[in-house]
Amino acid sequence: MATTQVKSALALSVAALVLASAPAATARPSPPAAAEHCGAQADVRRALTRLTVDDRIAGASVLADGPCGRWAAASGSADLRTGRPMNTTDRLRVGSVTKTFTATVVLQLVAEHRISLDASVDHYLPGLIDAHGYDGRRITVRQLLRHTSGLPDYLDAPEWEHPERLRHRHFASRELIARALELPRPRRSWHYATTNYLVLGLVVQQVTGHRPEEETSRRIIAPLGLRDTYWPGDETRIRGRHSHSYFTAEDGRRVDGTDWNTSFGGVGGALVSTQADLIRFATALLGGRLLPAPQLAEMRRTVAADPDRLWPGARYGLGLISSPLSCGGVWWGHAGTVPGGHRALVAVGPRGRSVAVALDQVPDSLRAEQDFQHLVDTSLCAHDASERTAA
Repeated sequence: MATTQVKSALALSVAALVLASAPAATARPSPPAAAEHCGAQADVRRALTRLTVDDRIAGASVLADGPCGRWAAASGSADLRTGRPMNTTDRLRVGSVTKTFTATVVLQLVAEHRISLDASVDHYLPGLIDAHGYDGRRITVRQLLRHTSGLPDYLDAPEWEHPERLRHRHFASRELIARALELPRPRRSWHYATTNYLVLGLVVQQVTGHRPEEETSRRIIAPLGLRDTYWPGDETRIRGRHSHSYFTAEDGRRVDGTDWNTSFGGVGGALVSTQADLIRFATALLGGRLLPAPQLAEMRRTVAADPDRLWPGARYGLGLISSPLSCGGVWWGHAGTVPGGHRALVAVGPRGRSVAVALDQVPDSLRAEQDFQHLVDTSLCAHDASERTAA
């Protein structure tokens, strides 16, 4: 889930001053032959260690899949109290990666001719957006999906400067949308705002008669067998085996932020999942298993993103981010952050490579953000380096 404090790298998040270093990196390649053949994991392990030792992130992990097989690498702790090592199998809150799930449902309904990308919000939800100069008759479904609607993000409201004070509250979509409409209009034409996706959720409910969470479960989660992916609702605890997450409180203490009511994220940021489930979802989506070709092509039509709300070079489609790679080409996917400390990213790169990255503490400095981006790039490009060396 993107929050208001971060204006660089992977969207908005809660700034944190990390107080202790993490254990050294460990790697668990699978199968071993793949690691020997491709030789990719050493660079990834170094990138993980830099995050957990130099940047003092509590824990970080990478799950990668592709021509070199599936392998995992992790560094640091999944639970600082017990010292349990970070790994790639724990559940975590995936924040704004949720938006890609919601966008996929919307585009499935477009393929079924039940939603039009160029229809207005007012067509589906008359009067929802009609205050303080915001007009739902002038905002289309496509603009909501792409963050070009001109709507502000309710997370930019002053009360969200200290999200830990709201961690046990329930929020309803209409309440948050109404709060967004009280805020000033964004200055740029592209403005990342979870408000857009809460509106999309109400559109889905209007045209299907079902809650958008139910539609996502029926259309995506169940068919793909994403057994570790679920909507938490008002549950503050994560079910089953999961990594803890950490943030820095106002007094500078590192606090366990795992238990959190994420109803504030709704269909824009509330999902719980695992790295393996995220890879299965992303590869199914970009492989054409969830959308017909015309709708997938629409999803991949991008506009330049504001680097202050994502990162330099990022472009945004319909619920999908593209970002350039140092080894050529781009990755497609999404990233997400929640104020309790979890961060997730899933990306599908060239030549059939895919990665899911997890942190259990949000980077608190520009260097740490850059190191996180370097980890993603290295995870997708390390094979290229080894292949060039071998050649």
